[in-house]
Amino acid sequence: MPDGTTGPTRHAVIVGGGLAGVTAALALADAGVRVTLLESRPRLGGLAFSFQRGELTVDNGQHVYMRCCTAYRWFLDRIDGTALAPLQDRLDVPVVDADRPEGRRLGRLRRDALPAPLHLGRTLATYPHLSLAERSKVGRAALALKGLDLADPALDRQDFGSWLAAHGQSARAIEALWDLVGVATLNAVAGDASLALAAMVFKTGLLSAPGAADIGWAHVPLGELHDRLARKALDSAGVRTEVRSRVTSVSPHTNGRWSVEVPGESIEADAVVLAVPQRETHDLLPDGALDAPGRLLEIGTAPILNVHVVYDRKVLDAPFLAALGSPVQWVFDRTDASGLKEGQYLALSQSAAQEEIDLPVAELRERYLPELARLLPLTRGAGVRDFFVTRERTATFAPAPGVARLRPGARTRTPGLYLAGAWTATGWPATMEGAVRSGVSAADAALRALGRPRPARLFDIEEAA
Repeated sequence: MPDGTTGPTRHAVIVGGGLAGVTAALALADAGVRVTLLESRPRLGGLAFSFQRGELTVDNGQHVYMRCCTAYRWFLDRIDGTALAPLQDRLDVPVVDADRPEGRRLGRLRRDALPAPLHLGRTLATYPHLSLAERSKVGRAALALKGLDLADPALDRQDFGSWLAAHGQSARAIEALWDLVGVATLNAVAGDASLALAAMVFKTGLLSAPGAADIGWAHVPLGELHDRLARKALDSAGVRTEVRSRVTSVSPHTNGRWSVEVPGESIEADAVVLAVPQRETHDLLPDGALDAPGRLLEIGTAPILNVHVVYDRKVLDAPFLAALGSPVQWVFDRTDASGLKEGQYLALSQSAAQEEIDLPVAELRERYLPELARLLPLTRGAGVRDFFVTRERTATFAPAPGVARLRPGARTRTPGLYLAGAWTATGWPATMEGAVRSGVSAADAALRALGRPRPARLFDIEEAA
């Protein structure tokens, strides 16, 4: 949907067809820029994709977002996918602890329609997985967290676990509340996570607007959103999209233009956005583009393991649940989205999975099926029709203390070259929200340099949730 402005047509090449690259392409095309999007894989969507396993359509991993994720919500709206990934009316997370002397116990994290932070007061006061003293200390720590200044660079040099301990949080409180949320959003336990990133997650998601933490997730395969609908939106915007097209080099000319090389073709452009992982970006950067390009290689990565189990009957009545006292972290019902006609398909999302990411499937089966039987009593009489795993060894950047100094912004030192990706300096951890925000930032920087106005529908993502 070009904005109709006049002037010479400019051409931008986007390298990478994940959420960051697709966002940048749509934003630039909406501003009247001619765009070519190059993706080395046979599909769009980056690491949020689907594949076929027999009759099942399987997501490589479970991805959720929250109401405060205004950029990803813009993205869904832009590709006409909002109705396919709805939000909860109100935050409601069942939390099961099967490792208790008195037996399995269910609690819930819910919000009320009260101003923040009072909206979580009742759920904290009645949360059965913490003692009364622990709940009281959690409330005081939350208020202290709310008072942190996210602009303070010192926060990034501290780890979240030490800060929690200094604010009276027990090991149980960290497991049953802080890591319950933090591991899923940061892909790291509290002791391995930057205080700055953790504070950003909790302040934005749980301590800002009452509805900020309401959870949304795709009710269709991710490929329906991030590949099919994204490609349809790109086509409608006039973007040339090429998959199975690996970029081998990116070179600036003396006249300010660029050459992007793919096998059999050299593409000329006025601007280039590198929207690929940090190591691939490092290899494509021309000399002098960053002050310290080696820092990109210092950004660590963290794995996510996903365990997929198909039962011959229904064993879970909720769309998802979180677990305590178990290797299991989060369990999602993917039956309808996968196209399964009989039985139930559960997907277990295991973040910060460094110790398990390379274990054989047989060993993971021996570990997780008994755990599901402890958490979900109905599994004890059910048959297992299928069990498989998907592994993303470099799923996200590691949100370790000190990572902020390693994350570059959208602009480089070389005019016309921009960076995008959840690993860039978005202020967010490696989430779909961070990826989309990075694409917005790269497009904004490119449009300013190209002298093009911002599209009317973009850059409204900072509105309150």
